[in-house]
Amino acid sequence: MAQYLTYNNIQIASGDTVKIHQEITEGDKKRIQTFEGVVIAIQNRGLGQSFCVRKISTNSIGVEKIFPINTPSIKKIEVKRKGKVKKSKLYYLRDRVGKQATKTKEKKTFQSTKKAS
Repeated sequence: MAQYLTYNNIQIASGDTVKIHQEITEGDKKRIQTFEGVVIAIQNRGLGQSFCVRKISTNSIGVEKIFPINTPSIKKIEVKRKGKVKKSKLYYLRDRVGKQATKTKEKKTFQSTKKAS
């Protein structure tokens, strides 16, 4: 089971809240569409790496999308929040409703606060 994957020197792990910028082509027009949610699963299969992101849409409907890493349509991935989870597959979030469906504990990052003299 995959714990994390790396995309353009950005480490993505299960439980992280990410924002994916994806290029959508409709006819001859192109636009950038964003999808923000919690990473619930990562599959590491060499060139077939992918990760599954789940968000709660309107009327508390859960939407999951699987993004292959090596697709040219992904333009940028931003990690909004690092999650602290004990499992690599977070399928139990599917059974939750409302705000609890997107809640994971936040991983604390310690930065030094010393001033250079």
